[in-house]
Amino acid sequence: MIAEPLPRWLQLLAERMHTTGVFGSLVPNHVLVNEYLPGQGIMPHEDGPFFSPVITTINLGSHCVIKFYRPRDSDIVSETANGREGSDSDNPATTNSRHSLESRRVTSLFLEPNSLLVLREDMYTRFLHGIEPVPQDSLAEVRATCANAAQCPSLAAASDDVLARSTRVSLTIRHAPNTIKLKFKLGGK
Repeated sequence: MIAEPLPRWLQLLAERMHTTGVFGSLVPNHVLVNEYLPGQGIMPHEDGPFFSPVITTINLGSHCVIKFYRPRDSDIVSETANGREGSDSDNPATTNSRHSLESRRVTSLFLEPNSLLVLREDMYTRFLHGIEPVPQDSLAEVRATCANAAQCPSLAAASDDVLARSTRVSLTIRHAPNTIKLKFKLGGK
């Protein structure tokens, strides 16, 4: 990865994140900015081994629900649909991809506007994470399935049956090792 300076406002956020200590001695040097419109999400994925095994994401604008899943080839023992223990690969009920994905869900978190998510260790390196592409979330489902629902003030104050999503911006701040600095001009001498 070729290093280039972060814009000043992102540099300030990266420095602030470093002062929390979540990156240890590493200094965050990479920020991914994504915008999601209502009804947009991101498929379950892992961020890969390139970045330090800790990432932080600042959630701006709308709330969202992030879900975490065991990988398909997981050796983590799970309760299967027929009540016996085993891996997903020996469970005939997981042939439907939607069912298979839901059967591998380990937890969900409700991300409030202006919240910070820190992923590290297994939650970063082993588990997939994704956000369903829905324009709204069921308040009852969020309260029932999100591990942090009791700690979210906006959920306690909510009175509607649904939580409509609006435009959301995520700032994923991380450390990219092995960056190089190159100076070159395109089309010039």
